[in-house]
Amino acid sequence: MVEGEGADSGAPAPSSGPVEHVAGAVFVSYASSDSATAESLCAYLERAGITCWIAPRDVRPGDFYADAIVQAINVCQALVLVLSAHSIASPHVVREVERASSKQRPVIAFRIDATPLPPGLEYFLSTSQWLDASADGAERAYPKLVEAVRRRSAGAAERSSSAPAGMTTTGITPQSTRSAAGINRMLTAAIVVIAAGLVYVLADRFWLSRRAPAAANALVQTVPASAVTPANGDKSVAVLPFTDLSERKDQEYFSDGLSEELIDLLGKIPGLRVSARTSSFFYKGKQTTLGEIASALKVAHVLEGSVRKAGGNVRITADLVRVSDEAHLWSETYDRKLDDIFKLQDEIAGAVVKALKVSLLSADVPKAIPTANIDAYTLYLQGRLLIERYDLADNLKGQEYLQQALKLDPKYAPAWAELSRARFVAFASFGASTYQEARPAVLEAANEALRLDPRLAAAHIALGSMLFAMDWDWSAADREFKSAIELDPGDSSTLPIAGQLAVSQGRYDEARRLAQTAIARDPLQILGYRGLGIASFFAGDLPGATTAFRKAIELSPTSDGLHYKLGLVLLSAGDAQGALAEFEHEPHAGWRRQGVPLALDALGRKADADRALALAAKDAPNGWGFQLAEIYAHRKDLDQAFVWLDHAYQQHDPGLAIYLKGDPLLANVRGDARYNALLRKMQLPQS
Repeated sequence: MVEGEGADSGAPAPSSGPVEHVAGAVFVSYASSDSATAESLCAYLERAGITCWIAPRDVRPGDFYADAIVQAINVCQALVLVLSAHSIASPHVVREVERASSKQRPVIAFRIDATPLPPGLEYFLSTSQWLDASADGAERAYPKLVEAVRRRSAGAAERSSSAPAGMTTTGITPQSTRSAAGINRMLTAAIVVIAAGLVYVLADRFWLSRRAPAAANALVQTVPASAVTPANGDKSVAVLPFTDLSERKDQEYFSDGLSEELIDLLGKIPGLRVSARTSSFFYKGKQTTLGEIASALKVAHVLEGSVRKAGGNVRITADLVRVSDEAHLWSETYDRKLDDIFKLQDEIAGAVVKALKVSLLSADVPKAIPTANIDAYTLYLQGRLLIERYDLADNLKGQEYLQQALKLDPKYAPAWAELSRARFVAFASFGASTYQEARPAVLEAANEALRLDPRLAAAHIALGSMLFAMDWDWSAADREFKSAIELDPGDSSTLPIAGQLAVSQGRYDEARRLAQTAIARDPLQILGYRGLGIASFFAGDLPGATTAFRKAIELSPTSDGLHYKLGLVLLSAGDAQGALAEFEHEPHAGWRRQGVPLALDALGRKADADRALALAAKDAPNGWGFQLAEIYAHRKDLDQAFVWLDHAYQQHDPGLAIYLKGDPLLANVRGDARYNALLRKMQLPQS
């Protein structure tokens, strides 16, 4: 709310009758000392046919002032700022301008004196339209203001007309539509929590790809807010990625890190269902309404906000919305030193809990104290961002950041867990080192994380992943994954890893239950659907596998390996032509090359299949030995199949761990004594 809009303001209203929250109205922001100019300006605009929203006139009786201000800004077509020495000195005005800027609402500054701008306000007004009435007087500049507002409206209408069919364009409702321009400012590369990152790497290497998956592009249908049916009543919330409003737009890692910490903190509250990180971050970079998000995630509330970091200071705004009626239950802006960031995370989480009345369940907000060193925390976030790009050079640079963080704080357990994960990725996804070289480094970092914090779920996942994928120590890996689930039962990211282990042992029903639980907790995370598809495929449920993989493709049509996996299912179902089409649609060249010869063989096109196999064999030095074994087994060349199975064994190929026991493509080798011998060597069940 602006100064002068509170109960102590005696400013007369320029006209009678509240405008309420009319979508497309112009919000007039002013300081109380400039009320006469604001009222005159408002009256002129309305005589020109431009609807205005101005306080106190348009605050409905009984409404909470701050809530009315927030909602009016959310739905305005533009904010007209009466810019003067008084408004420059008003913290309320600065907050209104910042809110409009974060919502990508145009700001038109109507300057009535020549007072220099402070840096904070200058940042937000540097790209806005300016009208200078300080020399000739306000009334002489009113016609130009009308023209500016209409020009802004025409630009907004033109942008709206190009919106995709089914998406809201005009008549935006409060907090319901996330501006495309605003969301596009958020980069698509997302930082994931340690556990989620490990799941992705494992699934990527075991099931699908050795390269980075493309950003997901879901086909989201428009859903009204009233259609939201949360799974846990009113006590459910999704934390959306906070927007980076820093001047250089270089603090995404920091704003994402804050969002993730809030997800983690809130997720530990008994009785509060918090949407998982993957699903909440799924909407990053998409033009999506809060109603659509809440419906898909089955939550009743959404927490969103922004971060502006400058030097050693940070400004964080947070807004908790009840989606059913678009009410703002709580909104706050924090200006703090960076060394207060951990205390601030607790404070925001506590305020959200209070607003949701979860405190009635006797739940306390766990304290987040990952490290007392803010520089170590910053290096940690930067390292994670690089590692999640799934490029070897970025991975190695990310490891350097983590090692710098650990020099500043050697007792920073999450950084040790992340370092173990990064070293594992370098081996499993990029073949940067041999098993003999990678194992000691991966183990060292995981053990150090556990020594420092035995209750850190990410540390158990790091150790379990190594035991599973590198050592093939099934029982020890199982203990670590179970410990992680017990320590953090609300984290759905551990479940797909545990499902992979179950598949490796032939426990397909268990794997499917784990995948279905992961999907229920995190419905937009493709790993749950991948896991369900693999378990169903191995169990012989081809329709179930087809449905699961098609859903994963719907959520992420350009993700590596999904079309390949669907092609394998269709091949097993006897649809060789459909399989070939899926293989040819596979975006990752390596998986495409491994799939095509399988389909060509099934179609009887032997010469074409031989040429395709020769091309696929060129990938063998880069870690595709197990896939070549699958191709030879499928074409009943058992000797060559075992040559490549032995090669995969010698290389400790992680794919061997997940697939050997139940892969339908290996059906032709299972009657061979060499197959049972390999199972014994890997200590896998014989039946």
